[in-house]
Amino acid sequence: MAFYSEDIIEEVRQRNPVVDVIGSYIHLQKKGGNYFGICPFHNEKSPSFSVSPSRQAYHCFGCGKGGNVITFVMDYENCSFPEAMDILAKRAGIDLPKQEYTPQQKKDADLRTTLLSMHKDAALFYVHELRSEGGKIGRAYFNRRELTEETIRSFGLGYASQHNDALYRYLKEKGYTDEQLKESGLVTLKETGVYDKFWNRVMFPIMDVNNHVIGFGGRVMGDGEPKYLNSPETKIFEKSRNMYGLNVARRTKESYILVCEGYMDVISMHQAGFTNAVASLGTAFTEQHGTLLRRYTEEVILCYDNDGAGRKAILRAAPILKGAGLHVKVLNLMPYKDPDEFMKNLGPDAFRERIRDAVNVFLFETACMREEYDFKDPAEKAAFFNKAANRLAKEFTDPIERNAYTEAVAKQYGIEFDILKRQVSQIGNQIGLTKREEPEPQAESGLQPASALPRKKKESGNVAAEKMVLTYLSDAPQVYAAVEKWLKPSDFSDELMQETASALFEQLKTGKVDISKMMDRFLENDRHDEVSAILNSRFMADADDAERRGAFSDAVRRILLENCSRAAESCEDPMLAMELLKKKQDIQNLKLF
Repeated sequence: MAFYSEDIIEEVRQRNPVVDVIGSYIHLQKKGGNYFGICPFHNEKSPSFSVSPSRQAYHCFGCGKGGNVITFVMDYENCSFPEAMDILAKRAGIDLPKQEYTPQQKKDADLRTTLLSMHKDAALFYVHELRSEGGKIGRAYFNRRELTEETIRSFGLGYASQHNDALYRYLKEKGYTDEQLKESGLVTLKETGVYDKFWNRVMFPIMDVNNHVIGFGGRVMGDGEPKYLNSPETKIFEKSRNMYGLNVARRTKESYILVCEGYMDVISMHQAGFTNAVASLGTAFTEQHGTLLRRYTEEVILCYDNDGAGRKAILRAAPILKGAGLHVKVLNLMPYKDPDEFMKNLGPDAFRERIRDAVNVFLFETACMREEYDFKDPAEKAAFFNKAANRLAKEFTDPIERNAYTEAVAKQYGIEFDILKRQVSQIGNQIGLTKREEPEPQAESGLQPASALPRKKKESGNVAAEKMVLTYLSDAPQVYAAVEKWLKPSDFSDELMQETASALFEQLKTGKVDISKMMDRFLENDRHDEVSAILNSRFMADADDAERRGAFSDAVRRILLENCSRAAESCEDPMLAMELLKKKQDIQNLKLF
């Protein structure tokens, strides 16, 4: 990680209050001294994401994410530390000085800058080629697809000529080296020669959410294969972390995002006014795609092709989207194959009606399942309803929601509601008996983390005591004077706990605790989430100050006694053993307040 001076980092943090910045991304509601909202980093229904104005930090009691305003932007925008600094500096009107890099950091940063510049030049080259005499085949294709000049221009569409080294020669003239060109994925360098990755194709530049060109998609002109070709993954392009059109769709005022299959579907929909349409980049839908979309919306409407492949794609994508905490619907394109074809034939108004009528993905999945059974055969019909009941019982934990879906399935497929409801209840009871688990730990706020999260491993009493001590010291720095001569960072059990204690104690000695600033220390090794969890342990939120101080004293004694016990186990010196025994007695009698 490239660092600015501490003064610059602190100025950027101070000029970007954490509540203001995070509140511009997600809805926050004040509760006591903190603000709470739905965590943007995992699926939850009850808000366990806490933002503290006094600490200038955030922490999710559900998934454990935490840090300061800089780490939030890094995680939310999926960007690097320098990029997050740049975003926040621009927000606050701060001019950043030139960064200080190590040799390797400078090399990596220079390569990234070069690749972004090269892709921008390539995009301009393809646009020029489309406008040239040789680009008439590309213009004819876009005309057949009924794209306006404004749409072609706004999406930066272009053409790669039939000369298979045209881009290579152009970029060499611009001063790029063969090594840089090889890293770009735009050309292939072999002993037999140099070839452009794309030639004789109409070109679709792919942009990240910050409008940088990071890759390309190309559709072949004629009968060549593959029909569509995408850039390979590079230092600036990861298919699973980007979506076509998201740079525009992320700013939508709509409450949902439309997800379709191809570039032309996205472009056609944007041209018709549906600027909230996106597509994955020639790859299967991934968990990263789901997490990415969850940052910008709570609902996704799938507009995949109306064919067998499109149906399979919906059934693959739906669980991922639901797992990311998104409400998912499926749009009916009948009788047309894809959104582009639908738009050309029925137009935007009909498409809006289809959006309003989009079916919940559970009902879509049930309809697909229904096609596997022959209702003329009583055994198969019964098997379908048993499977539907099983899915209803497992899918919906909320009784009202489960009841509503049970009623919808019963009505659609012709079974008495009461019969299906009894079967769902019976299966639900069986699941409850076989999968009884302890309740999940509650957050300090009293809010429950999402049940979809992996169950946290129970920590030892000593680790809990260490977290409690550090949390209380960060909240009440005035008590540090009572433990300063007793407690040292080396008394803590592991390296991260010791490093956290060391950073906190350094601040406590100055009389000023700044948790937000402290987090910077853990950015380079990417452990700010763990440190946030240490400093946000559950610590008697409803107790009075005397009770909290009593629990704090007990925890300090436990840490010191545990440390003595560890030392005694490895001690072979009788005199030292006697000293440790006396020390344990002193600790047991220790009164801090």
